[in-house]
Amino acid sequence: MLEQIDTREQALSEQAAQTRTRIEELAAHLRELDEETDNLRITRKTLLGIAHHLGVAEAAPPPATPDHPAYQQILAAFADTRRPMRARDLCEALDLPILPKNTEGIRSKLKRMVSRGILTEPEPGLFTQPHP
Repeated sequence: MLEQIDTREQALSEQAAQTRTRIEELAAHLRELDEETDNLRITRKTLLGIAHHLGVAEAAPPPATPDHPAYQQILAAFADTRRPMRARDLCEALDLPILPKNTEGIRSKLKRMVSRGILTEPEPGLFTQPHP
């Protein structure tokens, strides 16, 4: 019985030693990650300070386009024509029948894209891509 206890004690001691070694490795890795994070924070702060000193505004992220394929088709139609369009024009460009349900559906999507900053509406019912 004492042999089993000795064997178990030795196994646990080995596991504990391995765990301590692993903890030391992880602690060293954590210190490296913390140091890199600190360096990035300093870099960000420095760059923002320089940009502020030079009067450069931080660029806004591009607006998020909805994932639905219809929105991608609308953007593709605008890219192809490169001119302002109305909902009816888009129905024609997308080969949709000119029916009230189609034009209203397209108009709704266009309005949503305007509200998200993806498109602009320079005059009521006329939609276009914003110019950079």
